[in-house]
Amino acid sequence: MRKFARFACIDWSGQAVARPKGLAVAVCVSADSAPELVARANGWSREDVLDWLIEQARAEADLIVGLDLSPALPFADADAYFPGVAGQPQDARELWRLVDETCANEPHLGASSFADHPAFSPHFRRHGRREGAAFGGGTGRFRAVEHRQRECGVSPVSCFNLVGAAQVGKSSLTGMRVLHRLAGRVPVWPFDPVPERGPLIVEIYTSIAARAAGVRKGRSKLRDGESLDAALAQLGSKPHRPLPRYDDHSTDAILTAAWLRAVAHDPALWNPPGLEAVRHTEGWTFGAR
Repeated sequence: MRKFARFACIDWSGQAVARPKGLAVAVCVSADSAPELVARANGWSREDVLDWLIEQARAEADLIVGLDLSPALPFADADAYFPGVAGQPQDARELWRLVDETCANEPHLGASSFADHPAFSPHFRRHGRREGAAFGGGTGRFRAVEHRQRECGVSPVSCFNLVGAAQVGKSSLTGMRVLHRLAGRVPVWPFDPVPERGPLIVEIYTSIAARAAGVRKGRSKLRDGESLDAALAQLGSKPHRPLPRYDDHSTDAILTAAWLRAVAHDPALWNPPGLEAVRHTEGWTFGAR
């Protein structure tokens, strides 16, 4: 198993603005030093994050990056992302291309136009009580790994649901645009093999990191320095450098970078049961056993 020297977490956002408040990047090195936020003047944009990842690739950085979004939509349950739609993608890379091309005219790497497209909107639950006939009612469709996440004590939300504070659909669609543009430059596990050198992206779920750090269910969001340091200690990390202000995006990024450092060496997390069946279509959340 490859040993990484640096560990990063990117807390993502699908907000349809130039510089979403929810974007945060934290990096730590091996040993036990606390992760630190990577500052960006005026805040991060999705384009900034894309450029930063490309910079890591050019430098062949010895870095594993946890990206807090779902890199694909459910496929295994219906043998299709969009049942009934002709000529649809058959794997995640085709899905990324489709999302990016469909949203080519949307600024800030946004992806609202994808869910509004006549061919795909029936599969989404959108604002204004607009629930497509193919959404399926209830909580919607889930990826295989999202069913496994429930066994980890967390509560995933369907990527086809774009409504509510806990939704991750908007983030995931915007993230797919970034992943498409990184193709051939930064590998994404498990769609790509782990490279011998250079950066690697994995999907993470910050709530899994919070549980591992002893944060109780229902209190996953840390918004003060004392709570953050207590959680970091559970992961073998020294206390963090105090922040000018605390929000759950920054603390999620810091805590999850420390968690990734603590668990990235575990061979079992790289080959969980059920992975092979969805490796190229749905992917997998790193840390979901």
